[in-house]
Amino acid sequence: MKPILTFPALLIIFSILQTGSVSAFNTTTIDNTPFESIYKAEWTWRQKQFAENEDNNNEHITPTLPNVSKVAQDERLAYWKNILLQLDKIDISTLSAQRQVDYTVYKNQIETFISEQEFKLYERPLSGDTSFWGDLASTAKSSFKDELDYRNYLAQLKAMPLYFQQNTENMRAGLKRGFTAPRISLQGRDSSAASVIEAKTITENVYYIPFKKMPPTIPADTQSELKKLAADLISQQVIPAHRDLLKFLREEYIPQSQPSIAAYDLPDGKAFYQAQIKVYTTLDMQPEEIHQIGLAEVAKIKAEMLAVMKEVKFKGDLSAFLHFLRTDPQFYVKTPQALLDRAAWISKMFDGKAKNYFGKLPRARFAIVPVPDDIAPFYTAGRGGPGEYTLNTYKLNSRPLYSLPALTLHESAPGHAFQMPLAAENTDLPEFRQHSYISAYGEGWALYSERLGVEMGMYQTPYEQFGMLSYQMWRAARLVVDTGIHAKGWTRKQAQEFLHNNTALSDHEITTEVDRYIAWPGQALSYYLGEMAIWKARAKAEAALGEKFDIRAFHDAILELGSVPLPVMEARIARYIADGGKPASAALH
Repeated sequence: MKPILTFPALLIIFSILQTGSVSAFNTTTIDNTPFESIYKAEWTWRQKQFAENEDNNNEHITPTLPNVSKVAQDERLAYWKNILLQLDKIDISTLSAQRQVDYTVYKNQIETFISEQEFKLYERPLSGDTSFWGDLASTAKSSFKDELDYRNYLAQLKAMPLYFQQNTENMRAGLKRGFTAPRISLQGRDSSAASVIEAKTITENVYYIPFKKMPPTIPADTQSELKKLAADLISQQVIPAHRDLLKFLREEYIPQSQPSIAAYDLPDGKAFYQAQIKVYTTLDMQPEEIHQIGLAEVAKIKAEMLAVMKEVKFKGDLSAFLHFLRTDPQFYVKTPQALLDRAAWISKMFDGKAKNYFGKLPRARFAIVPVPDDIAPFYTAGRGGPGEYTLNTYKLNSRPLYSLPALTLHESAPGHAFQMPLAAENTDLPEFRQHSYISAYGEGWALYSERLGVEMGMYQTPYEQFGMLSYQMWRAARLVVDTGIHAKGWTRKQAQEFLHNNTALSDHEITTEVDRYIAWPGQALSYYLGEMAIWKARAKAEAALGEKFDIRAFHDAILELGSVPLPVMEARIARYIADGGKPASAALH
């Protein structure tokens, strides 16, 4: 795998870090046209390469499902390699300051795509709690605005059998060479496919949801026509496609899947895991280095946790305190609605504080909704994105209230449901920066938002403060657990025990989380390393600017970027410092 940030790009970033300017490279006439032509054409082409999922921000439902056949995958690899050749021919010094940063971000995206194609990640289109069929089901819960959305959606339903067949063929190829999700993380993952088949009536099928309540602007006779078409397609196309998939999962894929939990045991496993580290952290770091950072951070956070125990005058050690938190009824609600209501109250509490910490607020709002029943048993505690904060109300005795403020800050505002809309609404950015996501930046920001809650006054009790620390510990422990599992031979039980001994997560959450890390190598590393980079940049800005430091301008400077590699974020803050901490602007001038 080629380095995601190549030498010319790093040279630009180094210059920005040192001088706050990239003008030193602009010694020739500015000409952005060749670069703009490349990324605009590729972005248009890219929109047809991926299916919609819960994070899409499209204006309308798209009318097609992508071609994911082996032939199409090879064509994608060749296409992106050609794009990379074109990028390498561009003289970066001829680009404007903003386009130089765009170039670095864009090249990172293209090299990431190439890496994923070369390792054939399309042969395992599912992870711990996501799958190609589950992503399609999420489209049924999208907002349908008009007749066009419904017609496009019906076209997707019609295309489903071919799409499922192509994905199954890819999975079978992965199975043949031992490149599958680990068997332990696949247990029960067939239930979401089974639920489509087992719906008692067509109108109870998840894919019929958009037709239960249609916009009144669509004439009644048209609504009837669309409902009839939907019922026919679900019966004749959707259900048979899921039936074939379910048979494949139960009879072939899951029984023959990879018995090992370690990425190192996959084909070319060491190179694969190293590549995934790069993709998810945007940094050149070795597993052992990350593992040691995790151990050091775990020790630091444990000291903070012990201070909270002392504050509440708890008699006993950390293990006893964690048991108390996991079992005392005062920390748990009795109904799903009560958990949803509490999360909504927390999010409104943030709204009252937002203006003091952010100069720019997104126009987009978000809903708080429960995780669907068919995936809730193995889904995370919550997940956020444009327009939605999804909260898991399954097994309420594993959803403690003391963790809910941190979870809500992470998944809703000022985390994912805040950062992602701000990027999408920033029209000064090219589309490939508005609507793309880099885990180290996005998850790093969301985790930073959790600890930011301390100074915002979001934690009302010492127990909620401890819940925040437990979540910080959870993410620091991920550095240890992920590298332990995939590079150091850790067992599943060893990983579970490490989380059990160091966090207040329930045992149910610990099980689902460890299985997620097993199925998704490297992703868990992005959170804490990303947060560390943001706090490091903030400390540098506060030290350099003194009384001129404005927390709102600092946050705006980060959030204006869209989703970028961590070195690009660090370079932006260096420029913010060089500019004297002035309020952020969306472009480099």
